[in-house]
Amino acid sequence: MAVIAPFLVRTPRCVRLAAFCVLAGSVLAPASRAGGVPVFAIAREGSAIQFSVKASVALEGAFDKWDATLTFSSTDASTGVLDVKVQANSVDTGSWVKDGKLRSEDFFDVARNPLITFQSTRLVQTGRDAFDVQGNFTIRGVTKPETLRLTVSGRGTGSGEIKGTMAFDRREFGMDSNIPFIKVADRVEVSVVLKAKRVSGPPLVFRRLVGG
Repeated sequence: MAVIAPFLVRTPRCVRLAAFCVLAGSVLAPASRAGGVPVFAIAREGSAIQFSVKASVALEGAFDKWDATLTFSSTDASTGVLDVKVQANSVDTGSWVKDGKLRSEDFFDVARNPLITFQSTRLVQTGRDAFDVQGNFTIRGVTKPETLRLTVSGRGTGSGEIKGTMAFDRREFGMDSNIPFIKVADRVEVSVVLKAKRVSGPPLVFRRLVGG
């Protein structure tokens, strides 16, 4: 100790501080990397993808078969990517006549285009629990940019509900026909309800907006 103690006294403070930072970094870095990114699972039970159109006879329904994923590249909520794939043939309006017409080449054209998809390209937080999800929407083989407006509940709990709405003009996607004896409006309203749960990784971090 008689040899070591004088050495410690003469060691510059900056050198000791640097050594401490290196040691702390080697201990703490693996722990932070171990946290990874938030991983969410979307449950089918309690979730739904539905649509409605103003028409001379009520026209609304849902899709029975679909898959949705929500992934993040960091804890920042704005890095989320929403990917939805719907089996067009699974449309259910409660009427086999309407369903048959919607599956035909005049509407969904399921024989040649079995999937209806939405792939997000940008997620923007617009309120405390609100987001605009910009993405590419594809139906009957035609792709156009659309925006899905979402609200989330259960913030900070690791599980909750995502509700979203989107509207599009069916004629822009080549759906110009009407259903026999039914006059159908051009605007289609889509609603999405997704039950999500964080199954691993750290919690998401939301922006603190002014007034939020």
